[in-house]
Amino acid sequence: MASSIVGLHRFLGALALLLLAHQAAAAGPLAFVERSGSKLVVNGSSFLFNGFNAYWLMNVASYDWAKVSKTLSDAAAAGLTVCRTMAFNDGGKTPLQSSPGVYNEQVFQGLDFVVSEAKNHGIRLILSLVNNFKDFGGRPQYVQWARNAGESIQTDDDFYTNAKVKQYYKNHVQKVLTRVNTITKIAYKDDPTIMSWELMNEPRCEEDHSGKTVTAWVKEMAAYTKSIDDKHLLEVGFEGFYGDSTPDKIKLYNPNGYQLGTDFITSNQVNEIDYTTIHAYPDMWLQGHVEARKTFLQNVDFRPLGRRSAK
Repeated sequence: MASSIVGLHRFLGALALLLLAHQAAAAGPLAFVERSGSKLVVNGSSFLFNGFNAYWLMNVASYDWAKVSKTLSDAAAAGLTVCRTMAFNDGGKTPLQSSPGVYNEQVFQGLDFVVSEAKNHGIRLILSLVNNFKDFGGRPQYVQWARNAGESIQTDDDFYTNAKVKQYYKNHVQKVLTRVNTITKIAYKDDPTIMSWELMNEPRCEEDHSGKTVTAWVKEMAAYTKSIDDKHLLEVGFEGFYGDSTPDKIKLYNPNGYQLGTDFITSNQVNEIDYTTIHAYPDMWLQGHVEARKTFLQNVDFRPLGRRSAK
C-alpha cells in the first residue's frame, strides 16, 4: 500500500512538472512593451497595467534579497504588473556610482536581483537613470564631481549644458544599459523585463524657466540612449508642468502658475521619447487650498499616454 502511494506521488509530481513545462513553452519568451501610435502594446495587443513606485529596491537588494522578493510577490498578488525604481545612487553612503565611472559591484548585483526577481513575478520595470534632487546624489553630485575635476560650475543647472557633466551622464547610461545581469546573463538592453528607461526623476531648471534648456538636454540624451538601446521605451520623468510653448495652459493647469524650467509639450515631442508621465503632488503644491486640490485632480487624466505619431 505504502509503495503504491509513493508511486502515485511520483507520478503526480512528474505530471505537474510536465504541465509547468507545457505552460512555459506555450507562454513563449517575454516580449518587449512597444509603442504603436498612442498605445502601448505587447505582441500587437494593448498593454494596460496597474503600477507602483518602490525607489529603494536596488539599495535594499544589495543586502536583503528576502525583503525585495516579498515586496514583488505581494505586489504581484495585488495585481500590480509594473514597478518604477532607481538605477542610480550617486556618491554618498553605499552608492551604485561612488565617483564618475567607478561602480560598487555589490549594489549593481542588487539591481541584477531586482530585474531577475521582477521577471519571476511577472512584473516589468521602469528604471530611472538619475535624480534631479540631491537625494541619492542626483544633479548636485554630478556637478560637484565636475567642479572637483576643475570645471567652472556656477549652479546645479550646469548639469544640462556642461560638456564634462553631460559625458558623466552618458557614461552612466551606457554602463547601465550594457550591464550583463549576473543572474540572468542577459544584458539590460536586451531584457524585456525592463519596460522603459527614464532619463531623470523630475527634471527642473531654475536658470531657464522657458524649458528650452531642459528640452535641448532631452533631445541629446534621448538620442544617445536610443543609439545604445532601441528596443526599450523611453520617457523623460517629468512632473508635468507646461512651459512657454503653451502659455495659455500655464495659469490654467500649472498649480499656482508654477514654472520650473520644463516644457511638457515640447520635450515630449522629441522623436525618441515614447510616452509621457506626470507626477502629481497637489497636497504639496496647493497647501491650504482644498478646493483647488480637488479641481486639479478632477482635471488630470491619469493614464499612460503614448505619442500619437507612430515612428
